[in-house]
Amino acid sequence: MALRFIYHYPDQHGPDGDMLAAGGLHEVGSAVERAGFDGFSLTEHPAPAARWLSAGGHQTLDPFVALGYVAAVTRRLRLLPYLSVGPYRNPLLLAKTAATVDKLSGGRFVLGLGAGYQKSEFFALGVDLAERGALLDEILEVLPLHWSGEPFSYEGLHFNARDILALPRPVQDPIPIWIGGNSPGARRRAARKAQGWMPMAGSPLLAQTVQTTSISSDAHLAELITEVRAQAAEAGRELQDVVYAYTDPGVTDPAADPTAEADRHRTAFAELEKAGISWVVINRSTRQAAETLEFVEAFGATYLTA
Repeated sequence: MALRFIYHYPDQHGPDGDMLAAGGLHEVGSAVERAGFDGFSLTEHPAPAARWLSAGGHQTLDPFVALGYVAAVTRRLRLLPYLSVGPYRNPLLLAKTAATVDKLSGGRFVLGLGAGYQKSEFFALGVDLAERGALLDEILEVLPLHWSGEPFSYEGLHFNARDILALPRPVQDPIPIWIGGNSPGARRRAARKAQGWMPMAGSPLLAQTVQTTSISSDAHLAELITEVRAQAAEAGRELQDVVYAYTDPGVTDPAADPTAEADRHRTAFAELEKAGISWVVINRSTRQAAETLEFVEAFGATYLTA
């Protein structure tokens, strides 16, 4: 299958300004679909520290609510939280929220999950950071039970679900789960419990900040993808998707012309596909609706049309 592209709604860094100044979700979502993108994503931080925001952290919407809104103005786009921190939520509430967006969108939701890393946000939400791995593992056990439409019971670390029957079922069976992160634990979860893996691009400093493994090159990325696919095969499964953010400033920098050096970018996309990537996330920090729509149209015309 050909490489597919996800448009990530622009992150507003810092406490000043309104992230929706980059364009209303109805307008941007419709333009993204017209331009030929195959997916639309939003991130989340439900309780960010003021210090983190002031240091360049980003504002967020609730991705589930916002993607439900985008679902109403689109017909084809896959809808992705990129990513949602699983341990922040009771697994039953997470399962119901995901199933609702999937049902209302006609089966277009993908659940992007990660373990999280921000200590202050875990404290604010009353979640023990030390339990994040165990909590994410139990989430991955509970989600398919909840979505099955059959009665089930499950005793978790902090809850006891007895004879639960969750209806209506989501459209997809199951909703695809994409696990984010580069650590051995993230790779293991992607291989054994999920349909996709979202390795994180970025510098070694960024990887250290979010407490994950740094990916040093495209060759290293290809090695890790091969490893995760092999782990999935050993478990009798198939890893369906690998999702990676494109970080070349020629496309992502708001001051750059995304149509310049188009052949170089096409070559880079081809190299990512060769490495095993199936979805590429495009994130450009535009600040005005006109700027956002201009970029979406230009990128689509240059890279997404036959």
